[in-house]
Amino acid sequence: MRANMNAKQIIELFVEQRVLQSSQADDVLKEAAVNGTNIERVLVDHGFVAQSGFYQVIADALGTDFIDLADDEIEPDILRLIPAGLARLHQALPVALHGNTISVVLLDPLDLRAVEDLRFALGRDVRAVVAPTGQVEERIKRYYGSDSSSLVDVLKQLDAPGEPLSPQGDDDSVLTVEAEANATPIIRFVDLILLQAIQDRASDIHLEPFENEFKLRYRVDGALYEMAPPPRHLALPVISRVKVMANMNIAERRLPQDGRIQKEIAGRTVDLRVSTLPTQFGESVVLRVLDRTTVNLDLEALGLPDCIRDHVVEIIHRPNGIFIVTGPTGSGKTTTLYSCLKKVNAIDSKLLTAEEPVEYDLEGIVQVPVNEAIGLTFARTLRAFLRQDPDRIMVGETRDLETAQISIQAALTGHLVFTTLHTTDAAGAITRLIDMGVEPFLISSTLEAVLGQRLLRSICPACRATYEPGETLLAQLGLSRRDIGERKFYFGKGCPACNQTGYKGRKGIYELLKITDQLRELINDRAPTVTLKEKAIELGMITLRQDGLRSIFAGDTTVEEVLKYT
Repeated sequence: MRANMNAKQIIELFVEQRVLQSSQADDVLKEAAVNGTNIERVLVDHGFVAQSGFYQVIADALGTDFIDLADDEIEPDILRLIPAGLARLHQALPVALHGNTISVVLLDPLDLRAVEDLRFALGRDVRAVVAPTGQVEERIKRYYGSDSSSLVDVLKQLDAPGEPLSPQGDDDSVLTVEAEANATPIIRFVDLILLQAIQDRASDIHLEPFENEFKLRYRVDGALYEMAPPPRHLALPVISRVKVMANMNIAERRLPQDGRIQKEIAGRTVDLRVSTLPTQFGESVVLRVLDRTTVNLDLEALGLPDCIRDHVVEIIHRPNGIFIVTGPTGSGKTTTLYSCLKKVNAIDSKLLTAEEPVEYDLEGIVQVPVNEAIGLTFARTLRAFLRQDPDRIMVGETRDLETAQISIQAALTGHLVFTTLHTTDAAGAITRLIDMGVEPFLISSTLEAVLGQRLLRSICPACRATYEPGETLLAQLGLSRRDIGERKFYFGKGCPACNQTGYKGRKGIYELLKITDQLRELINDRAPTVTLKEKAIELGMITLRQDGLRSIFAGDTTVEEVLKYT
């Protein structure tokens, strides 16, 4: 059974059906959590229900039927009622048609949102029935395949007779645009864009209208790839559909807007941050994909060198001070801070975060979404935090003098503050704070350390191969033949597993600037970034370039990636 089937909801159903007593429910949930076992296994093993009766109880509780798919084949006419892309998107399988009502089984029988989405997309009544999830998963793969259907195939459906779309431009009335955004083929197309993005591990989806074309691009492992371009006249209805899903104002196309979509895609809960930007030829839309199931927030999983990780762990357990993580946009700063918070999240510690927006929900941590539009700035939120008796505070980003000053005040009054800055390296964070107007003596008395980081593409393990680097490449790295000795260099040849790119996934490289007494003296003297960096290296700091070389020699990334980012 998939993990997305909510154990707590199932237990509540079993208590309602009097299969379980309330006093037994917590014990069953606890055992499932501790042993990592699914709830079905625990209930069957303890004799609360027979294997065959588990899904019957769920069906009874939902007021629907239980069916066994083991022996029955589903007619092709029935299967064609739900297109393959939609079936995989919602993990749904049609099993019968009665009048205008389709009976479907879902991989998660408690996913009522999927039923509503299917009803809306198909224009028919949808009735959910219950079947064993193993059977449902096997049948969806058998009948619909495991790969997403091509966007090109769905684009052909958009021109199918009987579902016309107006090729009008931006002069369409709001009612016309809204009708087109809710047309079945547009819904299917947008759902498939999202499904394919998740399956391709995209971090961002770009929808960009130009004068004569409408571009669709995905960012995978930091690089942008162009997909099959939709016809230009679909720009308005497709973008309007995204805005409808994100609860934005579809009538407003002159101002930038921000929104959020939370959706079950391929059995996973995915958050999408949506941003629109008015351009000369319509609105450009970017969706940032926050897939909670793929992010590991364990500090040990970040790939920090042992010496850096040990020092970071020691810093985040200190009672007060400021810890800054720095790097450009998309370098993984927020993930690092979340991992640090998770490490120190204990019952005896009050943790507060101010974020714009809150990216991942962390159990036991009070998270506040900053909203500049209504005056809830980082600085104002931080002031309120100091009246909430916190132990540790995370400020999503230090952008101005006011926020920096309150963070320093918090550190001086016995709080540990985590924050991020946009600078090119760790030493640059100190100069950036001084440029904001922070007094150097306040920085030197509160700052504990600065972690600089980048994300580099990892070589695809399926097609990794060795090669002999040329003298020019070695010179760019500042290395000689003698320096590399017998070490091997690797690259990805390209294969289906990595879409012929040679890269799959990303890994971090890091540098940690520890604030020592010698560095504090330089900070008080307003020393430039170069001087601070040279002193830190003299005191043993491993630079981003040096950590990049470690990743090259370990066969994790390529010379080109390290040269590009360091």
